[in-house]
Amino acid sequence: MIAVILIALAAGSASALMFASIISGALISLVLFYLSPLPLMVTALGWGPLAATLGGIAAASGLGAMFGLPYCAAFALTVALPAWWLGHLALLGRPIANAAPAIGAAPAAPALEWYPVGRILLWIAAFAALTTMAALLTLGTDAEAITGTLRRGLLRILGPRDAASSGDVERWVAAIALIAPPAAAIVSMMTLSLNLWLAGKIAATSGRLHRPWPDLRTAQLPPMTLVVLSVALAFCFIGGLAALFAQIATTALMMAYAFTGFAVLHTLTLALKSRAIWLSCTYAIVVVFGWPVLAMVALGLADAVFGFRERYLRSKQPPPLPAS
Repeated sequence: MIAVILIALAAGSASALMFASIISGALISLVLFYLSPLPLMVTALGWGPLAATLGGIAAASGLGAMFGLPYCAAFALTVALPAWWLGHLALLGRPIANAAPAIGAAPAAPALEWYPVGRILLWIAAFAALTTMAALLTLGTDAEAITGTLRRGLLRILGPRDAASSGDVERWVAAIALIAPPAAAIVSMMTLSLNLWLAGKIAATSGRLHRPWPDLRTAQLPPMTLVVLSVALAFCFIGGLAALFAQIATTALMMAYAFTGFAVLHTLTLALKSRAIWLSCTYAIVVVFGWPVLAMVALGLADAVFGFRERYLRSKQPPPLPAS
């Protein structure tokens, strides 16, 4: 138990230092800031959610003592809470009822059904949306105040401009201020997903992962996610703070469907000889240009409606044996 406590404290210290490094303003600190949930996630997957809880409490308390309550709350909401809960869900399993063993045979260990990857992805989208909304509420209590604060901050960053170019700069700043909240949700979701994947790989490599590695190609969002996405999309047009929050929720859910779109792509290309080349080119195009991720969103939505993966896998199954 003492060893677990020491590991939890070490993980919390590392996570807190990575989170606080953003104060330095160095470029590498941005990478460390986004990877700050990683030590706690590794602890949650390798030594249990309780260890991650102890490390998160210690890290949040230390940040609060050194930098004040806002840093403590920000770390607890954006780092410690997602790391603990996602690690808890990843290790959540329930036994599957097996057939009765043969007479005289030793009873086999019950097989476990693990928490679905698609539902974990949905939780990641929820954390990304909630943390982005909470961050925006620190800028104002209505959409106009939030957008105005973002616009003034961007103008200060860009610095003074001459009168000839001030109009163009203000138009660009206004456009960036409008797309900044959904973009922040995208970044939050991508970093949480990357941290959880890296934590799983590290725990599996070290032999501390207490579950088999999931088949990510089977990731599928719950059916009700389409309904929630439709409702959030409708609220985007009502205006005000509700529309701003609806845009954030819609963006996070669409990114979740983009991840399932990549899972569909991995499934549908199983029979291709040049599969690695096609997948590598697809990932490279999405990373370089960004907007082709909309094709993955469309593929994920189409699979949710038409079941492309299920049809493909069913067509690849061997025909049933003839009855004797």
